[in-house]
Parts: sequence; structure tokens; C-alpha cells
Amino acid sequence: MDARLTTPDVVRAFREAVGREPEGVFAAPGRVNLIGEHTDHNEGHVLPFAIDRHCRVAAARRSDDTVTVRSAQAPDAPVTTTLDALPRARGWSAYALGTLWALREAGLPGEDGWDLVVAGDVPLGSGLSSSAALECAVALAVAELTGADLDRPTLARAGRRAENDVVGAPVGIMDQAASLLCRDGAALLLDCRTLEGEDVALGLDEVGLVTLVVDTRVRHDLADGGYADRRAACVAAAAALGVPALRDATPAMVERLDGDLQKRARHVVTEQARVHRVVELLRAGRPAEVGPELTASHASLRDDFGVSVPALDAVVEAALEHGALGARLVGGGFGGSVLVLAPASAAAGIGEVVVRRAADDGHPEPVVREVHPAAGARREPWTPAPRQ
Repeated sequence: MDARLTTPDVVRAFREAVGREPEGVFAAPGRVNLIGEHTDHNEGHVLPFAIDRHCRVAAARRSDDTVTVRSAQAPDAPVTTTLDALPRARGWSAYALGTLWALREAGLPGEDGWDLVVAGDVPLGSGLSSSAALECAVALAVAELTGADLDRPTLARAGRRAENDVVGAPVGIMDQAASLLCRDGAALLLDCRTLEGEDVALGLDEVGLVTLVVDTRVRHDLADGGYADRRAACVAAAAALGVPALRDATPAMVERLDGDLQKRARHVVTEQARVHRVVELLRAGRPAEVGPELTASHASLRDDFGVSVPALDAVVEAALEHGALGARLVGGGFGGSVLVLAPASAAAGIGEVVVRRAADDGHPEPVVREVHPAAGARREPWTPAPRQ
């Protein structure tokens, strides 16, 4: 069982570590991308949904320019810096401190420092975007407590800028947008060029389907070279084709490329088409027919984009052999999790078989979680205790 941290947990950690009450508590969810992998940094369309796993931030302003950020799991080990030093943050705190820096760059008012205590139950390194959940919880906390006139797309951009410019991970905007903009029970059809979004009802419960996330426990780091290499290849392919981004390319244009550039571009172009087919199926009330599109996405990520690993492939194969309607890796790749669409009646059996397959193949024992579509980031219904 995963530890599910609650608002009282993070309030208690804040009170004990900081010695006063937080001004507010804010929660932002992780996400699963139903379809549209690696289309976001190519200015294409994605279809993520927020999940019922969150990062929570208890926050309060200070009267100086000092910023402290603590994990509720290690409240006695704060990271302390100043407002001027925010862009030099390193380690896990860079996601939070980098977001604060990006918000200040976007016009956040005031020169106050901050005390921040964070706690989360989005599994780290599993492809569920724990980093974006942290960034979005911090962004919403800081914006609301300062009364900043910053809308949610602006907060999403701040989180992305933190990862790009402070953490050093060249991610797109999807994760932050999903964490801030998703609606309960729906996926978000997001245009990553314009940040325009449309809710798309999933309708899984109505037809007896569930989504499982199988965490292979093979860890990945989006700041390492593999992700950056794929992104650079996409930029090079778009330049070779004379288009602003690969979302503007066509299958016929991709055939003019060679080698790895052709393969990387082919994945993006075919994945963009899969996004729109899945949206059509969902809007027609046919979610069970989405499965083959997920499986085709995995094949493309494996063969053309080259971001799968044996542990991910084994989960996909085992799930499909034992009743799954579709399955694919989610997140940046090179590890992390597999999303499985399955009948609710088959979920337990699929969970058992993927664990056995991992043992047979010598992979780490995976963790299987059923996840449900959730609403985006919110302020938690908690009122500070009155001052004595």
C-alpha cells in the first residue's frame, strides 16, 4: 500500500518545522497521458488526465528575502536560499524554487520570502509527473497568497520554465497544463502551441473499464541525455522539412527524411493522428475501442522513437495477453510506467501476471496502481488556526 498523505499531515509538518501556521495548503495532481507522447514539445496535441495522486504544499510568506523549502518526510533538512539565488537551485528543491523564480520573472508582485513544506503521493520517477505536481502546487500557492493576477496557463508556463531553465530538463508544457487545467472525469485535449484546451469525457466507469498504471520501478531522469537527444532530433527534422514544428509535417513529408530523423518524425506525425482518433472514439461513447490506439502508440514509441526498455515492453506484452484492451508506456520513456486500459473484471489478474512476468525476466518487481481521473490543482479546504 502507498502512503497517502493528507492535508492535516502537511499542516502538521509545517507547524512543527516552521513554528507557525501556514497561510494556506494547495494540492496539484500527477497525470497520465492517455495518448500523445512526445507530441507536446513538437507543439502538437496531447490528451492527458489528472489522477487521484497529489503533491501538497503548505505555504506562508516571510518578512525577509529568505526562501526555505522542506519535504514533510524530512522536515529537519530544509533547503534555504534567497530570492536572488533562486535560479541557482539544484536537486529536488529546484522544481519548487525554480517555479518561484519563473513566477517572479512573469511579474509576481512583492519581495517577500517564503516557507514551503511539501508532501506528495505521486510516485517519483514513475512517469506520472511528480515534478509537475510539485511545480503546480507551488505556483498556485504563491499566486493565490500574493493575489497575483496570473491565470492558470501562465502558472503552467512558469512550471515548464522551471524545468527547462533551472532543472535543465527540456520538457514540453503538457504535464503542468494537465495538473492545473484538467476536470474531474475528463481528459484534456490540449493544443501545445496555443495552450487552448477542450474537456473530453472519458466515460470509463459507464462501460466497466479501468486504467491501471504499472510502475516498472526502472527509474529515469528527464534531465539526462536520452530525452534531450530525442527532442533535438525533432527540432532537426522540422528544420529539414522547413516547418515550424513537427505538428505541421505530413506523412508524405516525413518520407523525405532518412535514418533516425525519419523515425523520430514518423512517431510524432502518427502519434498526432492517434490523438485525434482517440478523441473521436471518446466523443462517440466508444472508449473500449481506444485500446488498439494505445498499443499502436507503444509500438511507435518503441520502434520509431526509441524510448522503451525491456521492462516496459514486458508489461505491455503480458497485459495484452491477459485481457487488456490496450497498453503503452507513459511519460518520457527509458523507464517509468505503463498505462493499461482493461475491463474492471480483468484488472486483478493483469496485475498478478505483470508481476510474475517481471520476476521471470529478472526485472524489478513492478507496482500496480488503479488510477482515476481527477480535477486539477486546487486550494485545500483548510483554515489556519487563529493567532493567539
